[in-house]
Amino acid sequence: MKLWGGRFQKETDSQVNDFNSSISFDQRLYKQDITGSMAHAAMLGQQGIISQEDAQAIIAGLSGILADIEAGKVEFSADNEDIHMNIETILTQRIGDAGKRLHTARSRNDQVALDTKLYTKEQIPLILEHAAALERVLVAKAKDDLDTVMPGYTHLQRAQPITFAHHLMAYAAMFKRDMGRLQDCLDRMDECPLGAGALAASTHPIDRFATASALGFDRPMANSLDAVSDRDYAIELLSALSILMMHLSRFSEEIILWCSWEFKFVELDDAYSTGSSIMPQKKNPDVAELVRGKTGRVYGDLVTLLAMMKSLPLAYNKDMQEDKEALFDAIDTVDMCLPVFTAMVDTMKVLPQNMLKAANGGFINATDCADYLAKKGMPFRQAYTIVGKLVNHCIQTGQTLDTLPLAEYRSISPLFGEDVYEALALSACVNGRKVFGGPAKESVLKQIGIIESFLDSLNK
Repeated sequence: MKLWGGRFQKETDSQVNDFNSSISFDQRLYKQDITGSMAHAAMLGQQGIISQEDAQAIIAGLSGILADIEAGKVEFSADNEDIHMNIETILTQRIGDAGKRLHTARSRNDQVALDTKLYTKEQIPLILEHAAALERVLVAKAKDDLDTVMPGYTHLQRAQPITFAHHLMAYAAMFKRDMGRLQDCLDRMDECPLGAGALAASTHPIDRFATASALGFDRPMANSLDAVSDRDYAIELLSALSILMMHLSRFSEEIILWCSWEFKFVELDDAYSTGSSIMPQKKNPDVAELVRGKTGRVYGDLVTLLAMMKSLPLAYNKDMQEDKEALFDAIDTVDMCLPVFTAMVDTMKVLPQNMLKAANGGFINATDCADYLAKKGMPFRQAYTIVGKLVNHCIQTGQTLDTLPLAEYRSISPLFGEDVYEALALSACVNGRKVFGGPAKESVLKQIGIIESFLDSLNK
């Protein structure tokens, strides 16, 4: 008989039972469910709602169940629908009537909200640790490549010279914001739903502040309807994870391009590459490609929650059972992607000469040429037009701005002098951009310092 079976005259149809059951995926919440139940039982005893003897028996019984689950000695049943009813059933079998008192002043609605939130609260710090490890790798590699000149791109066309360190710190800045969003999400979910009951709290004199504190929350949720009816914390988390995965995917796309023979800016370690079943020369960036692909999976999890929640009236609806698989999948996917991606980047070999060779082509110092004329007093728009003509002339004659004779420069504008070649040297183009956030070495070192200070703050 179901724990809720008093109202019903028939047993649940087996198809309905299978359809309704969530134990296949929510069993991973066993620890959170038991932890929440222990706190609830302790509060019931303290408040005199149940006897202290029953409270202690419940806590001891739950402790034994937890040990047995972790030892692989417990088999859950689909007949009991979910992890909550499975554990309560086992508890009652073991300790008798005292176990039947556990659910006093509680509903599965606030119970499942608590378990899911506890699980999420535990997972976010682990994801933050993985992201911090990636940040440390980016900082280390940036320090190694402060002088490695490469093309910066727009529209996948060579645009202006930067350094590989500057490029890496762009991603470091993105991941720093990702970590901030995750921390914000963690801070916002620091409210305990336990005690909200089905939707209208309880007539028993429960102490929600005591259970919130016992479970590591800052405070109980202020509205009982809200506590059981919303999953915005899960949606917020999946949104933050989707953005993080988007950044990983963009980085992956660049690595995929860079390790192709068309670029050959980097070479992936053999341990983080795969081969072909038919083409013996192949070395494929499968890790980066899989991260790119799994990004869509996390997006799908977010859309699942948004679509599931969009039309639900207050308070709890069975639709909300569908939150867990999407939540678990997104967390699992990010937990899998971050460490392997970090290791791939850490072991990746940078090829500076190839980067420099690419930077020497494509007229990426053209903007610096226009700036040269502007610094000599020419309006920038006029300088822009003149340099555009120079670039076209170079293309027609097979020259570059670096090799164009001074006489040809001066035939276009008398403002050009011998110093134009120094101004157009790639090292000058890069290190002349000393403004905050720019690619100059001193500026990149400041960017590295910002990330290092951020990482240091995580340990305080």
